Amino acid sequence: MTGIRHRTIQTHGIQMHLAEAGEGPLVLLCHGFPELWYSWRHQLVALAAAGFHAVAPDMRGYGRTDAPERVDAYSIFHLVGDMVGVLDACGVGQAVIVGHDWGSLVAWNAALFRPDRFRAVVGMSVPFMPRGPLAPTRLMKAMAGDRFFYILYFQEPGKAERELDADPRRVLRNMLYSASGSLREGERWNVDLPKTAGFVSGMIEPECLPDWLSESDLETYVAEFARTGFRGGLHWYRNLDRNWELTTAWHGAKVRVPALFIGGLRDPVVTGTGGKKPGPMIELMPSFVPDLRGTVLIPGAGHWNQQEAPAETNRALLDFLAGLG
Repeated sequence: MTGIRHRTIQTHGIQMHLAEAGEGPLVLLCHGFPELWYSWRHQLVALAAAGFHAVAPDMRGYGRTDAPERVDAYSIFHLVGDMVGVLDACGVGQAVIVGHDWGSLVAWNAALFRPDRFRAVVGMSVPFMPRGPLAPTRLMKAMAGDRFFYILYFQEPGKAERELDADPRRVLRNMLYSASGSLREGERWNVDLPKTAGFVSGMIEPECLPDWLSESDLETYVAEFARTGFRGGLHWYRNLDRNWELTTAWHGAKVRVPALFIGGLRDPVVTGTGGKKPGPMIELMPSFVPDLRGTVLIPGAGHWNQQEAPAETNRALLDFLAGLG
């Protein structure tokens, strides 16, 4: 893509692929599951045009970045440490960190653990969630009962890989559509399934791709996941309880750097029901993020707001950056 350059760096024992554009203050962009640096294609160009050095890695386990075999090599300390390593490789002391989906958890925790290195944070789709009183999967099991819940399904190494790796095109096409704001009237991702279901079971098979996702875009994702498989990203989920145990010292801690939240009003992670009202974690976030400078909810956008609504996402991001001075 025009204006986007690529290189590989060494960070904390792995080789990490970076896509970057522009020169100036560093803005670090962290993607989620199941994505790539490519998810930030619209933001890389916009940030560069506005005078920033935008950097979007393939995160640990994804794309052209190394994917260690061991599950415990994907703890939140590894993921945040990788981002500190990117700053070091770029020769800068501080950056603004931006995350989407799982990348939001990396960004929020980077700001929590290392405010000396990450001077501001933007979370997209996933709000900051303080450490809970119980291990995450224990809570999920109590909530799910005898019904399917994808995070619990992801916990057993090898099980989800067999389903997802068998047909990456179907997984990615259906997931990108089913979690988007492009669903037609009456369509929804059915999550009320028996425990024996698979990850793709309740998704919608789209007749055609939405306007925001071209066949070329889809092929970029498919080609990489067909080559690498989904194991690296799944290992992130397998560290949820480990992360809870490792972060005991941060129980009750707040994110105190300047912050922004961006999400789509048709994202069930944001609204809980896919309706028009933000869920309780969005409303409670100022209690845990005292310098939250805005919550931008984009009408019509679903889970992939930076791809579905790039103009609105870029405007909110650039306005926030301008206010940092």
